Amino acid sequence: VDKDALDTQVKERKIQEGAEKARNEELANEMKQNDKIMCMLEERQKNDIRNINKAISEFQKNFQKPETRREFDLSDPQALKKDRPARLSDSDPRCTVSGLQKFMGEDLNYDQRMKFQKEQLREWSLQQQRDWKNALADQKFADDLHDKNRIELDQKTMEQQRKEEENRRAVCAATKDFNRTQAAELAERKKLEKYKNMKEDMDEISSLLQGDLLSENPEQAVSSFGRHRVITDRWKGMNQDQLMAIRYTQQQQVLEKQRLKEEERQRDAEWERQSIQAARAQLVLERHQQRQNRERRQALDNVNTELSQEQKSKNIYLKEEAYSNFPTGQYYAQFNTTSR
Repeated sequence: VDKDALDTQVKERKIQEGAEKARNEELANEMKQNDKIMCMLEERQKNDIRNINKAISEFQKNFQKPETRREFDLSDPQALKKDRPARLSDSDPRCTVSGLQKFMGEDLNYDQRMKFQKEQLREWSLQQQRDWKNALADQKFADDLHDKNRIELDQKTMEQQRKEEENRRAVCAATKDFNRTQAAELAERKKLEKYKNMKEDMDEISSLLQGDLLSENPEQAVSSFGRHRVITDRWKGMNQDQLMAIRYTQQQQVLEKQRLKEEERQRDAEWERQSIQAARAQLVLERHQQRQNRERRQALDNVNTELSQEQKSKNIYLKEEAYSNFPTGQYYAQFNTTSR
């Protein structure tokens, strides 16, 4: 029997029981505090309800007396003494629409009102007849005046149109004479211009035929800044020697470009060869590292397998051999028998 392990278990059990006891006491104290708070809240709520009811009773007593209600007149003991006739005059404020005590046309001065209305209608009718007669007379006078003014305006318009027609004929005749004169002058001017342009064209053609441009004289294209420069608007092209020199230079440039391309191709091939060798070396190194990692992982797996087997064996021993017997009362009786 492992005595140290049992002592440790007993100590841990005592510590656990003490912690549980302290937690239970703390919970009990908290429940007592909550109960006290609930009692205080219930007492406060009862006092608030009592105060509200008291305030409502005081308000009804002071501000909601029976004589201030709308239906008090149904049970008023002084109702007969306070009662008055239903209608005293047409302007009685009690004769409201909902009271049904006064309708349209049922006023007390109905006869006088009807007599006044008939007199007023008669006056209005007579006034309308007078206004109608005056309006007809005014309309007739306005029509006559309008006809007279329209006739005078038509006469003036016809006279104005006659004068404008005469002026237009005179202007057209003068314009026709002026245009005829201008046309003759324009034809003469065009004839002279055509003769002048024809003479200038003939002079220009003869000058070009006799000049250096059409005769293709190479000296006329040489620039004054040097023999190696030409005037572009007079230059007729290069001779055979210049063309051969240019073709030779182009061939040399082509050969030089081919040489440079060959050097660049060889340089690229060398770079590609070196890149392939570096990739191969990197691949060999990676395979070597993978092989080493695989060997280390296999060795670690073997060690873990051995440790697992040892752990399983130890657990089987503890389960089947060490913890197979239960302690009896005699085992516990041997403790606390000395003064150690």
